[in-house]
Amino acid sequence: MGPFVKQQKNKAYFKRYQVKYRRRREGKTDYYARKRLVVQAKNKYNSPKYRMVVRFTNKDIVCQIVYAKIQGDHVLAAAYAHELKNYGVKGGLTNWSAAYATGLLLARRVLTKLGLADKYEGVVESDGTVQLTEANEEGPRPFKAFLDVGTARTSTGARVFGAMKGASDGGLFIPHSGNRFPGFDIETKENDDELLRNYIYGVHVAEYMEYLEEEDEERYKKQFATFLKAGITSDKVEDMYTEAHEAIRENPIAKPAQKKAGVKAYPQKRRLTKRERDNAVRAKKAAFHKELAEN
Repeated sequence: MGPFVKQQKNKAYFKRYQVKYRRRREGKTDYYARKRLVVQAKNKYNSPKYRMVVRFTNKDIVCQIVYAKIQGDHVLAAAYAHELKNYGVKGGLTNWSAAYATGLLLARRVLTKLGLADKYEGVVESDGTVQLTEANEEGPRPFKAFLDVGTARTSTGARVFGAMKGASDGGLFIPHSGNRFPGFDIETKENDDELLRNYIYGVHVAEYMEYLEEEDEERYKKQFATFLKAGITSDKVEDMYTEAHEAIRENPIAKPAQKKAGVKAYPQKRRLTKRERDNAVRAKKAAFHKELAEN
């Protein structure tokens, strides 16, 4: 900073606007993690450090590829669980399998946008093994991003790792190990590939559907009402997710939002010029004087 440039964000500014502390207090940002996810090595000369942001709401999953600039975070690409309806997923949009599919959608979408979709297909039919995307010998290096879980608990089997697994199988290079996937044995340090595959294709959901149908039919009809309304029974769950993965790979591009029928669009009024405003005032005065004269 030069000697004659006024420093805007000085000590007085930060004493009044403590954004950092407010977001930490509200449980929105873990700044200890954020610093390490955002700060880039200076010898990389302004090359962005990308991170895969995964967030869960009550009814949706948000997956984004984000990079930080001085002005703030910029989103390169995004995918949402509610988009899975376009690919044949009828319900359960916040479970582990949906998280995997949303991560897969994000990966295919960002690689298509960058022209890398053909060079990095990832794992087309996942068998539950833990494998990272490796660089092609002749082509460009894979798109690299780091997982950003925010303030979510990173316990074994957490859904954030489902989204990460989907993005990794989709062709992104996300450095990770398998020690937080479902079925990881802490003693032998090995993964249960078959169990992980079941989570990817919703087999665990199908098994629970069968269990509830036998044990508590009323609860079964209530809990899986969306599936049952769409005609998805326990024997069709795996096929539903398999077909969704194929459809995502076939066309991951986001569809433009459809305008609802019957909703009227109100265009914004154009701001009047100085001359138009003056003319309007003169017209009002003339009308007022005319009304006085008639009375």
